[in-house]
Amino acid sequence: MVLTEEKEKDYQEIVLNGAKKIFEGKLVEFGEGNVSIRVKKQDEMFITPTQNDYSTLKSQEIVHIQFDGIQLSKGRPASSEYRLHTSIYRARPKANCIIHTHSVYASMLATVKQKIPVLLEEMIFFLGGEIEVADYTPAGTQEIGEVALKAMGDKNAVLLTNHGVLVCGRDMKTAVKNAKLVEKLSKIYWGATQIGKIQTVKPEQWQKWLDLFKAMHSTVPRKKKVSK
Repeated sequence: MVLTEEKEKDYQEIVLNGAKKIFEGKLVEFGEGNVSIRVKKQDEMFITPTQNDYSTLKSQEIVHIQFDGIQLSKGRPASSEYRLHTSIYRARPKANCIIHTHSVYASMLATVKQKIPVLLEEMIFFLGGEIEVADYTPAGTQEIGEVALKAMGDKNAVLLTNHGVLVCGRDMKTAVKNAKLVEKLSKIYWGATQIGKIQTVKPEQWQKWLDLFKAMHSTVPRKKKVSK
């Protein structure tokens, strides 16, 4: 199905808005990270271009690309990390938006392969529980998407060793929220370790929030959910 010019602009504006939000939130700098949205009922997405300058990025620079890498729009090439996004989209029909950042505190934890335990109830509600760390895999490869997906389990976020953060959501507003939340949790975790022993929300106290997560924010097909 060929998209109308109006629909293309709508998708581009959504991606641009998400990109501006994570830049304003200091989750990325020049040339870092990427943001995408799935094209409904198509194996296609709109994604930020390679080597972003977030401060000057315009909607017409957002790239329309097929999951197999064939670019459908003219102009700048797509982010080299598009394979990371397609791996998630192919496996998760409810994931409509994906954001990859290099936020500082989360990247620090990823560098030492430290997962984030459940520190706040909102972590269960939006992300589905603790945040695991995917093994190191070179950027831009097919493998990085595979290891990220494996480590995510049925959550909406994962840390990427020596790389950064990957989050997904049913819409761009939630994906941006998730990216910001991972960085906030990373700061809380790091700060708490400087003060004393960390107290976590115990699994037996998760159920209410986990039920809400499954109903409102989970991006995993029901038959594949494997929450602990």
